[in-house]
Amino acid sequence: MLVSRYQPILYLQYFLLVLDLVFNSFNEMLRFENVILLVLYVIQDVCIVFAVIVVFLLFFNTFIFQAGLVNILVNKFRVAISVTFIYFILCVALHVWGMTLRWDDPNIYIWDVTGYLVLHVFQRTVAVLYYYYYKRTALKLGDPRFYQDSEWIRKEFERRR
Repeated sequence: MLVSRYQPILYLQYFLLVLDLVFNSFNEMLRFENVILLVLYVIQDVCIVFAVIVVFLLFFNTFIFQAGLVNILVNKFRVAISVTFIYFILCVALHVWGMTLRWDDPNIYIWDVTGYLVLHVFQRTVAVLYYYYYKRTALKLGDPRFYQDSEWIRKEFERRR
């Protein structure tokens, strides 16, 4: 893909990652009003879905996908796709549980609920993996080898037969 064409997409992907990081970092500071927190959670979840859509649109744009060799592409990015979907599920679960716990009283202390604390720590740990694999995938999809016929694609195809 041309650098001038891929650069705005890469910036969009970085923006979505930074936005998610900001939401994860500062959402507890905005818990004084349930509606504000709910809107931020919805925006964060929509941004994650949008980030996945951007990656899949890049997949659809590759030569490998257009040649019908989807299994090569899926195998190459299997971990990144899995981590992204696990992260999304953990975010939604954490957001729903957190809003359920503090809907009646936004200032209630919820950190003594063991399951919620475990989910929170697990979600934040998977978030680090998500940031790493998403950025790695975004950078790998900028490689021109994915957008033209090349020898490594033929070798991969022959190896998978």
